[in-house]
Amino acid sequence: MTPTELEAHLAQLPKVLLHDHLDGGLRPQTVIELAADAGHDLPTDDPEALADWFQESADSGSLVRYLETFDHTIAVMQTAAALHRVAREAVLDLAADGVVYAELRWAPEQHLRGGLGLQDTVDAVQAGIVEGIELAASGGRVIRVGQIVTAMRHADRWQEIAELAVANRDAGVVGLDIAGAEDGFPPSRHPEIWRYLADADFPVTIHAGEAAGLESIAEAVHLGQADRLGHGARIVEDIDLDHTDGVATLGSLAHWVRDHQIPLELCPCSNLQTGVAPTIAEHQITRLKELDFAVTLNTDNRLMSRTSMTNEMTRLVREAGWTIDDLADVTITAAWSAFIHHDERRALVDDVILPGYQAIEGAQL
Repeated sequence: MTPTELEAHLAQLPKVLLHDHLDGGLRPQTVIELAADAGHDLPTDDPEALADWFQESADSGSLVRYLETFDHTIAVMQTAAALHRVAREAVLDLAADGVVYAELRWAPEQHLRGGLGLQDTVDAVQAGIVEGIELAASGGRVIRVGQIVTAMRHADRWQEIAELAVANRDAGVVGLDIAGAEDGFPPSRHPEIWRYLADADFPVTIHAGEAAGLESIAEAVHLGQADRLGHGARIVEDIDLDHTDGVATLGSLAHWVRDHQIPLELCPCSNLQTGVAPTIAEHQITRLKELDFAVTLNTDNRLMSRTSMTNEMTRLVREAGWTIDDLADVTITAAWSAFIHHDERRALVDDVILPGYQAIEGAQL
């Protein structure tokens, strides 16, 4: 296949997306229009040039610099109308990319400058998600989307945000995350919330193993009792690979993560930008998948990485030698790792994912 044919082919596949930041996936034109309404200055008012700016700024190789790009997107998401629009458009964009199930994560505490309360922000995002799902359905695309409410590590509002998430478990919120500066703000900063969430039977994913290493992962899975790891790529630091014969020796933490099949929310294009991996071909996702870790494929921030699920898949096929079976494996793993109930996961796999892949069974990528 030509590159264009390959991408068109992969665009048809059903996709499951577990790690996608709402404030990292805005359309450039939307950023410009919302910035004009908010009186916020941008580097440029040209959509294509703005898309270039976000990508180039995020390509620094530094997570700290990468996170600075969010100053602009968060600034234009300070009203209920803006949150509603961004959520609606995110759902439509994901559905157009073939995503059939997604979890959008975002931090309500970052959207209060315009006078909204925490509950107001959750309501606005949920209304946008619902409208996006309805519009996608009217266009012939079925998608299910949940919210993951995020607490910012440095802001120390973890308990408050955890309570907000639990309070909205029947109103679209499917899990809790902590994000932001990983190094220096570990789960042990507020250990009490992990007991609270466990007692509430509430799902947790924790950013770990991206900017910080094994200690961060260990705290996430042991203290935080994380059901999934946001990224988790640096678990390879606990794996000794003999390059002579290809034999891998796992340390105790790597064994724990693999033995318990704790899903890794890996994001190849984003990880290149933040210096987690040098190239797509050398990204940890391929080796971890070969070693039977529970690997999932994600976009992280579609605006900053100028990516989509189709693009992530295309690059793994072209640059890392992935096959249609590899893509099916990570998609099914993601579906079984979703923050929905077991019977709903089974229906997602049996009724949506498998038929979608079987429709192109035998395809040579």
